[in-house]
Amino acid sequence: MLSIYPGLLFIVLLAVTVAAVEGAPPEPRRGDRLAAEYFRAQTAALAERSLADVKTLEDWTGRREEYRRQLAEMLGLWPMPERTDLKAQVTGRVETAEFTVEKLHFQSRPSLYVTGSLYLPKGLQKPAPAILYVCGHGNVKKDGVSYGAKAHYQHHGAWFARNGYVCLVIDTLELGEIEGNHHGTYRDGMWWWNARGYTPAGVEAWNGIRALDYLQSRSEVDPQRLGITGRSGGGAYSWWVAALDERVRAAVPVAGITDLENHVVDGVVQGHCDCMYPVNTYRWDFDQVAALVAPRPLLIGNTDKDPIFPLEGVVRLHAKVRRLYQLYGAGDKLGLTLTEGPHKDTQEIQVPAMHWFNRYLKGEDPQVENIAVPMLQPEQLRVFSALPQDQRNTRIHESFVPRAEAPAPPASQAEWARQGAAWRAALRKESFGGWPEEGAPLDIREVFSAERQGVRFSAYDFTSQQHVPLRLYVARRAGKSRPELVVLNALDEAGWTEFLAGMRPPFEAELRGEDLPPADDQAFMDTARMFRANDWAMAYVAPRGVGPTAWSADKKHQTHVRRRFMLLGQTLDGMRVWDLRRAAQALRSLPGMKDVPLWLQGERQMAGIALYASLFEPGVARLDLWNLPRTHADGPDFLNVLKVLDVPQAVALAAERSRVRLYQGDRDGWQYPQDVAAKLAWDPKQIDIRVIPSKKPE
Repeated sequence: MLSIYPGLLFIVLLAVTVAAVEGAPPEPRRGDRLAAEYFRAQTAALAERSLADVKTLEDWTGRREEYRRQLAEMLGLWPMPERTDLKAQVTGRVETAEFTVEKLHFQSRPSLYVTGSLYLPKGLQKPAPAILYVCGHGNVKKDGVSYGAKAHYQHHGAWFARNGYVCLVIDTLELGEIEGNHHGTYRDGMWWWNARGYTPAGVEAWNGIRALDYLQSRSEVDPQRLGITGRSGGGAYSWWVAALDERVRAAVPVAGITDLENHVVDGVVQGHCDCMYPVNTYRWDFDQVAALVAPRPLLIGNTDKDPIFPLEGVVRLHAKVRRLYQLYGAGDKLGLTLTEGPHKDTQEIQVPAMHWFNRYLKGEDPQVENIAVPMLQPEQLRVFSALPQDQRNTRIHESFVPRAEAPAPPASQAEWARQGAAWRAALRKESFGGWPEEGAPLDIREVFSAERQGVRFSAYDFTSQQHVPLRLYVARRAGKSRPELVVLNALDEAGWTEFLAGMRPPFEAELRGEDLPPADDQAFMDTARMFRANDWAMAYVAPRGVGPTAWSADKKHQTHVRRRFMLLGQTLDGMRVWDLRRAAQALRSLPGMKDVPLWLQGERQMAGIALYASLFEPGVARLDLWNLPRTHADGPDFLNVLKVLDVPQAVALAAERSRVRLYQGDRDGWQYPQDVAAKLAWDPKQIDIRVIPSKKPE
């Protein structure tokens, strides 16, 4: 279902989710069609540029270490964390005729526990090659007790030991004996993971790197002959560890990677939790991850009917990486093994992995005469009799990636200018790298203009970026060509509904085609009275995903739309900041509006959108922000923003050139911008905090 008709899954998702019992599925919404076109175009652009500048081996080797640094950063591992004492402990042993299993744990960071099983072949005469087996999403749980993914995947550890390898099988963060979380954005609404630059993929990568440290500490292991493998989630972690750590001399990731086209366009993102993805700050396609393993031996394993790692994407990725291996003259060290079957841990796909490791870690390739079968009961592999009280596994997302601390208020204007320039540059790179190039045509077209009851109401279509058409509405006193000021309102769904209700009474004909709420006559009368008293204009825009471009209201569908943005190195909120900037540019281009003072206004999350738009769009005279979140932990979510600053620092940055009026339930949380204003002797009106009821007054 996920890959038969590339590009169509996204469009018909609503029909799949809420299909009628009888008859044809409903027509997809306009917003869904536009989003599908947008994601297809963005994905194609990233795929086209991925590794496109690598023409020679020198091109690649000159960039490779920077790419490796970028990957570490996107996993929350740059600067690379300190390699603290592992505090490894063996809590028990299990003996069989062919191997011994040591039940162990270590701490990849203080109090971040990794539970695992170390399989040691009987009769070792000298240090042996070792395999790190990183588990996928298979767990064993009985009576509320988690025995970890290591119990589910135990057959791999036993099989490698029976074939002469030391094998360490480690649990995942979520499916270990201590159960953490892989599903922050997928299931739990923790969109602030984006703002922190956090992904559980980083924890899994770090746990794998520290597992290699542990293996190298064992006298039974030849430290120069380390391999890594795993399937599904473990296949993905195999990629991260092999790409980052060259101690891995051979890798066999199984069903763990495919390209962005599969994930974004074909919709397989819906089958993957957050541990499968870096925070894509640098807007990579996944072949760039695979390329970092070159020229070390790499065998890509997959089945031909895997719905969440579709065959077509795996083959496309292999073809791109094959070119790089050929530049190294190491084409024989890249392999692709495809077997028949679904997303399943089959014997047919296990055997090629053993051949690969035998060839490149042992220098031999004998017939594989045994198969991988589980040989122990889950209870025999349990590491902890009681879980450690100091564990941080269940809340590691709160601290794994350090957040920026607010600096002291500046001692001088020059110091503040340097700080502001550094913040803007970091935000542009870390949070808004997915914005298009500046200066593209707006393609403005007037849709209608009508005058009734003393109000002139106009609408203009413009292009925010390719496949993102938006509509700007402008209301003002009839008969006036140039207002004294114009207020641009960024609308969320509640604001969009209020706007339609307030403009419907005299302009229902012009608003035909919209899903109109009941008319609010009083709201229109208040607007008309405001225009009679003040020579102002009010402009309104619903950024992408709101109002006319809204997609399906199904909660799961909306979640995976937002995750698609993440995979493209964007966030929905980050691109809405771009939309508001483009709306401001369109507004200024209208007759009589070029030099009119511009105010921005927003409520709730849109207050944050307006705040950040003012940081990058010049000439915003004032911000009116209602119920602005005090921290990005509550939104809006921009990639990595909390590694740069938080909302109070952004308010101070905006207030340097725009007057900021905050309408909040109380004054808590806004001391930083007030301290900056006092330190730099700004006009007291530059930052005005007004306490209001929790709901904006009528």
